[in-house]
Amino acid sequence: MGSFSGHVLPGTLFLAVGLWRMWSAVARFAADPPAFRVRAWSPLSKGPRLLELYVVAAGAFLDMCLELAGAIFASRSSGVEPARLIYLEHGGMLLVFFLFGALALLSQNTRYLPLSDGELCLVAATAFTSEFLLFSYHSATHTGLEGYYHHLLVLLIGLCILATVLGALLPASFPADLAAGVLIALQGLWFYQTALTLYGPMLPAGCGRDAGGLVDCRSRAAEERAEQLANLQLFGAVFLAFVYVLGCYAVAAGRGAHPDLAAMHDGHVAALECRGGAVGASAEECAI
Repeated sequence: MGSFSGHVLPGTLFLAVGLWRMWSAVARFAADPPAFRVRAWSPLSKGPRLLELYVVAAGAFLDMCLELAGAIFASRSSGVEPARLIYLEHGGMLLVFFLFGALALLSQNTRYLPLSDGELCLVAATAFTSEFLLFSYHSATHTGLEGYYHHLLVLLIGLCILATVLGALLPASFPADLAAGVLIALQGLWFYQTALTLYGPMLPAGCGRDAGGLVDCRSRAAEERAEQLANLQLFGAVFLAFVYVLGCYAVAAGRGAHPDLAAMHDGHVAALECRGGAVGASAEECAI
């Protein structure tokens, strides 16, 4: 994935799946909070029900084929060098994501391998763990600014593993399901940001690419400034995800929220009024 397109393709897949997972989690919770259950994947209510699984399986398979093609081409052109094995590492990671999509499709379309959402969440956590290990122990040693961007990506992946495992352990947890979708989308946004910064037009001032295409900052001050910009970019991605979740919640609630959701909101408002000694709060409401 050491190229602009090599980051944009997985970024697009992560972002599309993450945005859909966030909307689905919020919509299902707003429709019926007591009946909410964590989903390892989110079906479409209209159209192709299993579209998410087809996107995951087909996208991972396509990206895996591209990585393997890169490994074959690199071996023919320069022999089998350790640095060229990076393509096989990426291919192995993508294979696990493909297996998740394929197993979920097999579970839905046949009776031979019935898997619950909790079990599929653990399979998804395995895929994210392979991604975590890949970017933590990469054969291509990322240093400097490249290493910092990959370090932030590893943090997002680690949190995604945690949210996915919590979804398996707490099958009625709306925060766990929503957090998994948010972190998948953030991975996609960060792949895009990495592509634009390291391989695109957003390379910070004071940094450039050497003859081998690696990013090199001319001074420690320039590198620190570039890392601070990376922090701001990550905060911006989190802010965008936050705004998107609020928008999803507003739309889902406006389309007809479950009565229990309105009751939960009214009870929360009443409790705040009682704590603040509001005039509108009656003694009976505060006693409850």
